[in-house]
Parts: sequence; C-alpha cells; structure tokens
Amino acid sequence: MISVLIQNISTASSLIRGAHDLAGKLGKQFGVMMLEVPESKINTRNVTLKMHLSDIQINSDYLAVRSSGVSELKDICETEEVSFLFIQLPKQETRVIKKYLNVCRELRIPYVLHKDSFVEMDFSSILVPVNFLTEEIEKAQFAAAFGRFCNSAIMLLQAKDYGSKAATNVDKISSVLDKFDLQYQVEKGKKDSFKIEFDAVSYVRQHSYGLIIASASREYGLDDIVFGPKELHLIKKSPVPVMLINPRGDLYVLCD
Repeated sequence: MISVLIQNISTASSLIRGAHDLAGKLGKQFGVMMLEVPESKINTRNVTLKMHLSDIQINSDYLAVRSSGVSELKDICETEEVSFLFIQLPKQETRVIKKYLNVCRELRIPYVLHKDSFVEMDFSSILVPVNFLTEEIEKAQFAAAFGRFCNSAIMLLQAKDYGSKAATNVDKISSVLDKFDLQYQVEKGKKDSFKIEFDAVSYVRQHSYGLIIASASREYGLDDIVFGPKELHLIKKSPVPVMLINPRGDLYVLCD
C-alpha cells in the first residue's frame, strides 16, 4: 500500500493526488491517514476527509482518522502493510521535521516528508546521488521501480572521491538498471561522498528533476542531535521531494 499521513486536509490535495497516481502506476492500494486527532474531533475530521477525497475524485482503499500518536507510526505501517509512506509538512518548522524524522528512523520502507509548497509530484525524472557507503546499492531497487513503472529518466550523480567505492556503487546500481533496459545517465558530481546529497539539491535547481533518492543517516552523532541530521537540512533546502531510505543493518555489514 502507498499511504499518506496528512495533518491539514485543505492543503493536502497535491500530495494526495501525486501519491494516488504513484499507487496506480505501481499497482498498489492507496491509503490516507490522520493521527493525533483529539477524540472529540475524530468523527468530524473523518467526514471532512471523505468529502475532500470525493471532491478531488480520489478513491482510497484505506482511510483512518485516529487519536494515536506518531510514535505508533512504525507499528501502523507494518500492520497495514504500507510499502511507501508520504508525510505532509504544512509548515517547515525544524522541530516538526525532526519529530517525523525521529519516528521514521525505524521504518523499513522509503518515506518522503512532503512540503505543502511543492507542486504535484513528477516522477518523470529522478536524481540519485551515490556515495561510498555500502548501503547506497539499495537505491538500485527503488530507482529501477520508478524506471519500470513510471518511465522515469534516471540520473546517477556519483560522488567526486579520490577512492573508487562510489564508482563501484554506481557500477552495481547500473547493472541492476541494465537488467531492465532502463534509461539512465551517470554524471560525476562536484562534491565528495560527505556532501553529494547537497550537490544533488543544487543540481535539481538547475535541471528538471522531480525527486531525489537519498539514504538517511546511519546513526545520529552529537552534531546531528544538536543541529539536526543531514536529511533535515536536505528536506529544508530541496525544491523537490526527497525520498529517504533507512540503512538496513540486517542487509549489510555497516563498515567502510
């Protein structure tokens, strides 16, 4: 299921339409949910949400308005078999973004924190920054899915490193894309592996890309706790949605 978590019904139309369109292309069910709704307002919000979906001509397979906190998001996603999660960001406040990033760290699925300022999502071309970490290879399956089902043109933006690990990761991702005869390009970025995601943000400002696929931080260091992790700053700076993938310790030996 492709699911959308919304906070503000009246400003969620663009996000809902885009996620619903993606669900159709991927052949997935589509769901909409609201959390942290006061018990006294659940019925009213439920009716309002149904009316809004009807107005924008969207049919949902799953609809939930709950008082549950976002801390239960992981359990909800697992119970409802969510395979891709979109989260509405009506406001770009740092504390709000941090809140959702923290609860999403345990998710085993890709997720996007979607600003209300974004136009309807465009998956016709996607940008995939690639650094030297082993888990970057996992981006291949998601890039391939967009290429296969959304006909996305794919750009692999390789980190400008002295070593060969980023180039090796690009080769491995390319081999997966080649299996499906997908359209893609490889370009070397201007930044190294520690900054390549921010290079991607600069790149999409100059070129027409609708999505960035990035890996979330492995662990939060002291600087991440105080100033926020890299994904916080990516989300705030990016003019297009950033799809985040959590590193999977059960799939990789996390060493450099």
